[in-house]
Parts: sequence; C-alpha cells; structure tokens
Amino acid sequence: MRAARARRYSRSPRREARKEVAHQISQPARSLPAMADGAKESEILKGYVKNGDVVGICVSGGLDSKTVALRLRLAGVKVKCFTADIGQPDEDDISDVVKKMAPCGVETTVVDLKDDIAECAFECIACMAMYDGGYWQSTGVGRIVTARGLLLAMKKQGCTVLSHGATGRGNDQVRFERYANVIDPNFKVYAPWRDPTLLEEFPGRTQMLEYLQKHNIGHQIVSQAKKRYSTDANICGLSNEAEDLESMETSMTICNPVMGVWPKDAPEKPEEVTFKFQRGRCVAINGTEMTPLRVIQEANKIGGRNGLGLSHALENRILGTKSRGVYEAPGMTLLGRALTYVYQSVLDRRSTGLFKTLSSHVADQIYDGRYFDPSTRVAINAIWQLAEPADGTVKVELYKGNVHFLSLVDCPHSLYFEADSSMEASEGLNPVSSQGFLEVSGVEAKSMAKAGLIDYGSVWAKRQKKA
Repeated sequence: MRAARARRYSRSPRREARKEVAHQISQPARSLPAMADGAKESEILKGYVKNGDVVGICVSGGLDSKTVALRLRLAGVKVKCFTADIGQPDEDDISDVVKKMAPCGVETTVVDLKDDIAECAFECIACMAMYDGGYWQSTGVGRIVTARGLLLAMKKQGCTVLSHGATGRGNDQVRFERYANVIDPNFKVYAPWRDPTLLEEFPGRTQMLEYLQKHNIGHQIVSQAKKRYSTDANICGLSNEAEDLESMETSMTICNPVMGVWPKDAPEKPEEVTFKFQRGRCVAINGTEMTPLRVIQEANKIGGRNGLGLSHALENRILGTKSRGVYEAPGMTLLGRALTYVYQSVLDRRSTGLFKTLSSHVADQIYDGRYFDPSTRVAINAIWQLAEPADGTVKVELYKGNVHFLSLVDCPHSLYFEADSSMEASEGLNPVSSQGFLEVSGVEAKSMAKAGLIDYGSVWAKRQKKA
C-alpha cells in the first residue's frame, strides 16, 4: 500500500520565468478545529510551526494529498499546495486537483510544465537514455521537471519547505530530495511517510479515509475491481507497478493501455510516417513543423494507435531492490527508433562506442535523480556534440508494435556510400587493397596463437570440467 503512495501523491513542476498558470483557491470560510481530535504531535511539524516555516506540498488531489495537507494544517503549519501540469494522459482536467484540495482549506497552485517536460524528453531521446529493459524513464524525467518547477514556484510564494509524498522504500524520495538539495541547499524537505508520527497515525487507506470523514471531507476511491496496480503518468509515458504486478506469476497483459493499444489490437493496415531531424531533434512530422511539445503529443498518438512502446522490466532500484514495471512510451519509442536510423548513418564506429557509454551514464543518472550533476551535464553536452551531424528525413512503417525502416533522405553527413559497401563491381573501395590490411592484422593474430593465448573450444564446456 505504501509503495503505491509516491506514485499517486506527487504530480509535477515548471521552470522559473516560464509561463506559470496558477489556479488558486482561498481557504474556505468555515474554519477547521486545530488538533481537536487529540492526534499525537509530530516533533518535525512542531519545529516548522516554531520556526514559522511555510510548507509547500506537492499534491495530486488524491487520498494521500488530502490527508497530509489537512493533517499539517491542523497541526498549525502554514501550508500551500502545488501540482504540476506535465500532460498527464490519465488526468482529464488538471484544474480538478484544485477543486479536490479545496475542502482541506488550502491554497493550490497549478504550474504549467508541459513545455519543460517536452524539452527534457527531447534530451532523453537524443541521449537514448533508456534504463533496464528499455524503459524510457517517464517517471524519472517527470521528477526532474516536477522537482525543479515546483520548488521554484514554492520559493516565489515564500515557502521554505518542500513536502513530497514518496515512501521510504522507493526511488522518488531520492529524486525529490536530491533535486531539492542541489537546486537550493538551504531549502528544507519534509517526507510525511518517513515521519514516525504520521506513519503510526496512518498505516493505511482506511485510517486516512476515517480521518477525512471525521472532518467532513469526502473522498471517493476509484473501484479497484478492474485495476489492481499503481500508475504514474505524464506526457512522456506511463508506468504501472505494485499490487497484482508484484507477483511474477501475473501477466503484464493485465494492464490496460492508456496511451495506446496492445499490438494485437492495432490496425491491420500499416501506417507510414515521416520524421525530419535537425541536429538530433525532430522538427517535423509528416512535413508539418512542430514545437517539441507538439512533436511528443503527435508521436504519442501515432505510436499509441499502432501498439508501440509497451514494455516489461525488472528494474534495479536506487536502494538496491528490484522493482517490476509495465511501461507505456509510444511517442518516445517511435522518435527514438527513427532517430536511431539517422545516428547509424552519421556516427563512425568509435563515436558510436563513445555514444553508448555516454548514453548509459546519462540513463543511470536520470534514474538516480542526478540529472543536474556535473558528470551528467558533461555527458549530455558530449552527446549533443555527437548529434550535430544528425540531420535527415526518415520514413518508417508502423505495424502492430513494429517499426520498419523505409527510407532515409536529406542526410548530408551520412557516412554510408553505396559504392564502398557494394558486393558488386563499383568505383568504390578496391577489394585488392584489403590484402595489405589483412597481412598487418594477421601479424597480431599469429603472434597470439604462437604464444598459446588462444582457446577456440567451448568456454561453457571448459567451466563444467573445472566444476
């Protein structure tokens, strides 16, 4: 139950000086009795009250959000709530969060971060920063944007503490707190679900519901009859985990795709799509120029309806445990595959090897909540340098979860020359000239053989004999 909390409770952020759309609600006229229910006092919260701290809470409008906001307010803590619009596909209207939080007597601000997360997604795609099992890290990317955007919004409104709903067992606690620490070392962080007092008071949903009901605040829990797993979503993708998915005997197909369909349910007719890339960034789809946000939105639609981007992984968590996830990322999967065809054309063998090393580092850093670390920035900068010649127009065919290459044109920096690669007679590389290269290469090979360094038997068979 706790494992699912971090995912439903904290939504998202936006960068300072960006378009900030704030939907705010004043505290309701009716006053709520302060700690009249005799709840045990939290030493951490007492400290905030004594210091006059203002706590900014990352909220989603869910059960955890309401419980924490109300509990802190009744403890005498000055509270402001924030939620981020990062294009959540499972959210019909982000402003509903404001309405859901209003009965708790708190002011809620919605921060528009859709452009920010689209730009972050572009960087992730350029870096091919996939984690265990090909996971496009929609949650990790979302936390980068959310933590940064909401923290900056909180500072502008006079907050001194950021409160997140991550549990003490997952990755999000590390991400939220590390990002807060590196952005502003003096900004405090409060984790309700690591506060011993709140953990004792609210061991589960039942206690939270009873608490809200005691204060005449309603909350409707969506029926779990059909959906028995926790979901976290943003415009980059969607991740499902926990509950029934924790059993390895449960099929990944219990998940109902939100951003698309299973491959078997995709159209019977293939769909052709064209992508134009400039310096590793998609600037047009099917001939229409678009902003990064529109590119992600359109790629999600196209990839989703063709059954792309559904994957399964047993990922290695930051704390060392394993976590099972079923993921959706139709747009990032589609854009990543299309860009790969351009990279294959313009990167030489050693650049490709360097790219893979840098990509792996960036992927790990995003997952670990270290996107702003020096080594991450250096690696990303190097990848953008490698992507400088990545210009080209790629046409692909999509069919039931598959991406088929059709053509690559307008790629001026391509290293592929048909004459050099042809198996037929051509004006390209003279096959006879390879003789000298092979003779030089043979010197080393023969030396290793003479020195007894070569073993051409089965490695597995040899290991079994030793055992």
